[in-house]
Amino acid sequence: MELFPPIPLAEWQDTKETLHRFAQIVGKIRLAASPRRNHWWNVPFHLTGRGITTRPMGQVDGNPAFTIDFDFVDHKLAVTTLDGRAVSFPLLGESVASFEAKTLNALAALGVEVDIAIPRPFDLPDGSRPFAEDHEHATYDPAHARRYWWVLSQVALVLEEFAAGFSGKTSPVHHFWHTFDIAHSRFSGRRIEQPAQVDPVTREAYSRELISFGFWFGDNTFSAPAFYSYTAPEPAGLAEQPLSPASAQWVARNDSHLAVLPYDSARAESDPRAAVLAFYESAYQAGAVCAGWDIAGFACPGGTTDAHLRAPGG
Repeated sequence: MELFPPIPLAEWQDTKETLHRFAQIVGKIRLAASPRRNHWWNVPFHLTGRGITTRPMGQVDGNPAFTIDFDFVDHKLAVTTLDGRAVSFPLLGESVASFEAKTLNALAALGVEVDIAIPRPFDLPDGSRPFAEDHEHATYDPAHARRYWWVLSQVALVLEEFAAGFSGKTSPVHHFWHTFDIAHSRFSGRRIEQPAQVDPVTREAYSRELISFGFWFGDNTFSAPAFYSYTAPEPAGLAEQPLSPASAQWVARNDSHLAVLPYDSARAESDPRAAVLAFYESAYQAGAVCAGWDIAGFACPGGTTDAHLRAPGG
């Protein structure tokens, strides 16, 4: 299978907008049915061999333990309990409204009771419209959905490889239903006091200094898929630091800067995987140098922290 197959936003935007809202519905169920983790790490999706999963949840809230999985091979949503009971339905032909109703009905059939606190999109243009009233978003192209999962899976493996080189606190490689991106973050350990007016989601997400790395499929403000990185809070001089490969650049966004490597530029490199790894490493060095991180102390060559194991014959 081709590494990083083409996925221009314009070709699948209608499917993407529908899938994004499907994911937000399931993500909000995950938010309601799982113990809270620092930086909201309990909430994102993880990759599987057939799609994406919530991972097991429930139990602590009185519900049976259950998972919700998007299957992009057979193109269905499956709700499964720990005792093996399952309810599924096809993704093709569903509007956001009908998808929400069928998902909640599947949960009820398995004895799961979950209250979605705010049953409408988060930070999307139609954020004031309840999911139950959204009959507009109803496009699901199986080929595009499968391509989305392929790209996510390939990027996840590159991020896992990059993550191995850091021994400090790191996030999982996970897929956020908020912005529909896949990301991994490294932390220095420094506490960050957010201004009082900052919203609760942002306060928890950025309560510690971090450098984040990821990939998104594009949106209305940035219309092409791209690999990215940012440092938060942004240190002075960040956007003056070099990036690799040559096609990477700093992009001003919301009073800060993103390091951006366009997806198609990475695809055009002789070794796309190496180009993306070099991009992430250059963005890390830029942020870590400017913010004064202990780069040598956080280093984890070959994914090991024991110098004996890294020695010849170790």
